[in-house]
Amino acid sequence: MTLRRKLLAALALVTATTLVASTGASAAPAAGRTGVHPLVAQMTLDEKLSFVHWTVAFTGPFSVGSLPGVPRLGIPEVRSADGPAGIRLNNQPATAMPAPVALAATFDDELARKYGEVMGRDGRALQQDVVFGPMMNIIRVPQAGRNFETFSEDPLVSARTAAAQIKGIQSQGLIATAKHYAANNQEQNRQNVNVTVDEQTLREIELPAFEASVKAGVSSVMCAYNKVNGTPSCGHQELLTSILREQWGFQGWVMSDWLATHSTDSISKGLDQELGIDWSQGVEHGIPGGLHFGKKLKEAVQGGQIPVSTVDRAVSRIVGQLDRHGLIGANPRPRPTRDLATANAVTQQVAEAGGVLLRNQNQALPLLAGAGASIAVIGPRAKDPKVTGLGSAHVVPDKANAPLDTIKARAGAGATVTYSAGEELVGSPIPAGTLTPAFPTGVLLQPGTAGQFYDGTLTAPVTGDYRIAIEATGGFATVQIGNQTPIEAGEVYGKITSAVVHLTAGTHKITMSGSAPVASSLSAKLSWVTPEAAEAAIVAAVQAAKTARTAVVFAYDDGMEGYDRANLGLPGRQNKLITEVAKANSNTVVVLNTGSSITMPWLERTAAVLDMWYPGQTGAEATTALLFGDTNPSGKLTQTFPVDENTHPVANNPERYPGIGNEQKYTEGIQVGYRWYDKQKVKPLFPFGHGLSYTSFTYTDLATKTVADGIEVSFSLRNTGIHKGKEVPQVYLGASPLVTAAQADKALAGYTKVELLPGETKRVTVKVDAQRLKYWNATTDRWVTGGGTRSIQVGPSSAQLPLKTTVVVLP
Repeated sequence: MTLRRKLLAALALVTATTLVASTGASAAPAAGRTGVHPLVAQMTLDEKLSFVHWTVAFTGPFSVGSLPGVPRLGIPEVRSADGPAGIRLNNQPATAMPAPVALAATFDDELARKYGEVMGRDGRALQQDVVFGPMMNIIRVPQAGRNFETFSEDPLVSARTAAAQIKGIQSQGLIATAKHYAANNQEQNRQNVNVTVDEQTLREIELPAFEASVKAGVSSVMCAYNKVNGTPSCGHQELLTSILREQWGFQGWVMSDWLATHSTDSISKGLDQELGIDWSQGVEHGIPGGLHFGKKLKEAVQGGQIPVSTVDRAVSRIVGQLDRHGLIGANPRPRPTRDLATANAVTQQVAEAGGVLLRNQNQALPLLAGAGASIAVIGPRAKDPKVTGLGSAHVVPDKANAPLDTIKARAGAGATVTYSAGEELVGSPIPAGTLTPAFPTGVLLQPGTAGQFYDGTLTAPVTGDYRIAIEATGGFATVQIGNQTPIEAGEVYGKITSAVVHLTAGTHKITMSGSAPVASSLSAKLSWVTPEAAEAAIVAAVQAAKTARTAVVFAYDDGMEGYDRANLGLPGRQNKLITEVAKANSNTVVVLNTGSSITMPWLERTAAVLDMWYPGQTGAEATTALLFGDTNPSGKLTQTFPVDENTHPVANNPERYPGIGNEQKYTEGIQVGYRWYDKQKVKPLFPFGHGLSYTSFTYTDLATKTVADGIEVSFSLRNTGIHKGKEVPQVYLGASPLVTAAQADKALAGYTKVELLPGETKRVTVKVDAQRLKYWNATTDRWVTGGGTRSIQVGPSSAQLPLKTTVVVLP
């Protein structure tokens, strides 16, 4: 059983917590010179231990866990929720934000701060104190399942976006958690893999976003599942103590990821808090607690193996941050009410600014509205909107309109807008006699129970690809057909889940299992889309496309925690659908609701491609605004899109991904993302930084100026088109001729976002920090400036840099 399935199965085995009200004790001063917070000095050992492991429950007003607090000392219960794309609270609605990868695509620090402010206010209003986000691991593996939750393949973009979002979150009194520290860049085998990575790559690629988070004042850091160079991340003294605290000056606390704590003595190495479950005693007591930092830690302290001062230090770090944010004492920071109007405005602003126009041939976009407009809207996600990713980042939206409806409304009177699914996601109930025995109806599992509830066979009438759909209500369910990948349904999967499986004609074993929480029973429905029905859906969509001036096809994928994508193609029959529609209508526009890079075998047949990622609860409005030109696209890719499965940095190299025998080696070193494409002279499908506009920009008059803390790069930027628009000028720095260590041919060294009216010119200055001129010298264990003559290039993407000059950097 996978970790996620095991955790979800615990739904049946836990009860709701009793919320503890805070008392009127006075706010405590900060920790004294001893490092022990005054309130911690007044706690019993049991009270101290209650802070170093989360109480875990899947019911009640929180999705991850709580700390009981110490009411007699004015410390109320502390509650935590999953992130990072909003506040995930079981089935309770919250603001479903655009995916963090969409936020990064805005290249806008101010917008990242606003995004954080919405999360912070929403979390506090929804009775939470800690959110597990943002995630800032580097996009190294194109098919990694959580790429949508993070920011970029480039450390500078990741660092700036993370820092701004954290400042926004914590400005509202919600504690942010920088995760997953460190080198957690894939889901496959994440709990067992040992990442071997050289020190230069660790410092230059993997760690900058975490360091920026510390400088931004983040209160909590979550360590990762994987080992780093042979040592578990959550027991890694060099990472948790030497680098994080001694070198960067981190003042907050470190918690583990789910069950990522490996030993009780990890508390001596820099881990302060465990997020885990003591399965041996949790069931009987209703709510499980810490496996290593609960009973075992108490015994170690009482036996003298771990000094009580070590526990005091960990608890003081936690309580100190609660104190810093005004969450304890006689007058704790008041909780705000939700501000849905502002939240929706910001989510739409981010979704619009993060939408990336990848292709636009012959000005296919923007669409025309009004009389004469003729649009065939195709794809299931046009009617059933793709709002968020799945897994722990899945947020139930307050409300999400369908793009079909917003497109119809915007097209206006006189327009013809039709809809065709093209690919059914649910289909029809599996016919009687196909499942043996008959699939049961009604309650399948009683409240508080878990286990298998169906064991039988499924008969496929013909050989082909079948879409199997399961709707789980009131709990969690898994369908296993033969040795196919399990299909899992429940709240974190969006209630109804479907997947395409290839079945030969004949009988196949099928089993179903699941769990029901204490508050409800589990029921489930099975349905399918046969190969014949799937083909008919494509035929109908093609016919609709033939009769319209423009065909707009919505395509999607389902990124999620716990699973990497099997390949970079769109799931199901979507590639065939787009290909056939584009053959029928040369003015075909594809809207992508995807979490990361995908391959596009149909690209050259299409007129336009707009990548909206997972756009959040106002995604329909944002998509429509971009399609019709009410907003000019300005998003830029923060990751390179490869041409195919075999041409990217970790392709066909199992040592790099997914690893061999639990050993994964970052043998590409610092050549991640666009750096690798440059070094290998490989042309991608779309380069890092790419993104089109409905207007045009020219770059002229490049100049540089060396200043005390870096280089100022100045140039003139002119809007040469007819629409107001925003551009993201990017500055790239070349390698030092004096450095023998690995270097990128060029690396992003600075960027900004500029808005221009038609015909307007602005003089733009982008600062290249002195840090961008440095590399990590693994021999001397320090940052060293790479001197000599170095190139400066400026332009709208890593592959389009019209301005070039050189600067002399003193070593």
